Amino acid sequence: MIQSTGPTPDNMDEAVPKSGAARVQLAPVQLARVQLEGARKQALDMGRSRLLVTGAVIMMAFAAISVRLVDLMVLGGAREPGIEQARFKPQAPVVRGDIVDRNGILVATSLPTASLYADSAMVLDAGEATDQLLSILPDLNRANLLAKLKSKRRFVWLRRNLTPDQHYDVNRLGIPGLGFQTEERRVYPHGSLFAHVVGLTDRDGNGVAGVERYFDGVLDGNPETLRLSLDVRVQSLVHEELSNTVNKFNAIGGAAVVMDVKTGELISMVSLPDFDPNSPSSAVGDAIFNRASKGVYEMGSTFKLFTAAMALDAGTVDIGGGYDASEPIRIARFTISDYHGKNRWLSVPEILIHSSNIGSAKMAVDVGTERQQGYLRNLGMLSPSEIELPEVGNPLKPATWREINTMTISYGHGIAVSPLQMTSGVSTVVNGGLRHPATLLAYDGKETVESERVFSSTTSLQLRGLMRLVVSQGTGKNAEVPGYMVGGKTGTSDKQGGGGYERDKRIASFVAAFPINDPRYVVLVLVDEPKGIKETFNYATGGWVAAPAVGRIIAGMGPLLGVPTVQMAALDDSTPEGFIKAWEQTFEAR
Repeated sequence: MIQSTGPTPDNMDEAVPKSGAARVQLAPVQLARVQLEGARKQALDMGRSRLLVTGAVIMMAFAAISVRLVDLMVLGGAREPGIEQARFKPQAPVVRGDIVDRNGILVATSLPTASLYADSAMVLDAGEATDQLLSILPDLNRANLLAKLKSKRRFVWLRRNLTPDQHYDVNRLGIPGLGFQTEERRVYPHGSLFAHVVGLTDRDGNGVAGVERYFDGVLDGNPETLRLSLDVRVQSLVHEELSNTVNKFNAIGGAAVVMDVKTGELISMVSLPDFDPNSPSSAVGDAIFNRASKGVYEMGSTFKLFTAAMALDAGTVDIGGGYDASEPIRIARFTISDYHGKNRWLSVPEILIHSSNIGSAKMAVDVGTERQQGYLRNLGMLSPSEIELPEVGNPLKPATWREINTMTISYGHGIAVSPLQMTSGVSTVVNGGLRHPATLLAYDGKETVESERVFSSTTSLQLRGLMRLVVSQGTGKNAEVPGYMVGGKTGTSDKQGGGGYERDKRIASFVAAFPINDPRYVVLVLVDEPKGIKETFNYATGGWVAAPAVGRIIAGMGPLLGVPTVQMAALDDSTPEGFIKAWEQTFEAR
């Protein structure tokens, strides 16, 4: 084997090939070297090219992502106005003011919640995402949810106001294209207790009924608290008693109102049936209708209080006077008669005690149509109540006010008003003759209470005596509460329908003031279409249905509100007229 070494400096000249033959002999070695170096260079070039391509691809990918982000955050189209910005920029939640009762008890507040939305263009698998979401939110409609996730819309609501657990569970799914937005949810801690008064908001926080709607501009974006005149304790008591009465007499509904006669503040207002504002879907049909302020009814014999007050105040009759009620009144094609007629002459006190339609009609004729209209207008019976609610009924009154209308209106037929208006009117009668506009806002004790005189203080004193007689000797005996000197008036009226009155459908009501010697509160209960029961000998009148409920409310709220009981000497009650004279001597007119 021959070994050779490469040229050295000493034999360099000899190593240089001198001829083509020498070159041919050295070619295999050099060729191998050249081929090895070429392969290495080719590999390096190929690697360098691949790195450049890979780098270019990566740069292009980053560029595409950057463009996409800019598109999403700045230039993206087909977005819901005002929402896209909220998706990518933190927003401070809109603050809606709390609502409290007169004692500061919370009745409406707002809590922060998360709402779920989707950018459906970013959802990779709409079917799988639908299945996963339904496992957490089973109440969602599958077809609707799937359609939303397939719509390719850039923003679509999936579910508003998630619970904290739902928010956590959905977030854990990690589904691309889903996001959360912080919102507020209106919460009503007492459920249906204040349904018709406080009302409710829609899912965007806008007031749609009750105080929430009336004061929407005040509450929205205002952290200040709105303080109402209502009392949670009394509201709960009234709601329970009215519910029990409606159920007991199988009625279709009812209303109750409690008012402070010295200020016009509403302490309680209840309408049944009602709804839970925490579940807006329950606010439908008859449940949304506020019978206390929106409903207008012929209030029946409770109107006789106004007729007696008008006559005494106008001087057309005095407390010892009266009218012949021995025969029905026939006028045109109408006949006015008494339900349980005494068929004799009746004094003014007896007209109220026995609830005589004949006596009231004759009393009203003496007052006259014009003066009757004037008194009713001053009492607020001919125009809608100015209460702070959007749901206010418009009274129904005759288009042409004839003598027959004057007669029937004297005992509460031919005119329809709301229970709220009736309560306010009776408050005017008993508080000294001053009308205070009804209000749902609590007075702070420093404000001057607005008032307008309608009756003299003497007239008011006499009417309080007459109302006391109705409870102690007349149709309101079932409202008596020992120690609270209740005075009131019953009312029963047939409902209109089918072009006339329906004898088997009626409104039963009772309105009372206590303590009647120095009234603090007026309480009214109205029951819509009660049915007679064995306990009431199948009667469904105001004295059997509504009066007992008013008595129970007074017995419960008196101690709650610190109303002292009254211990007074017996008055001369040998005759109604003697009682009223003794009454006037005992209590000075206010």
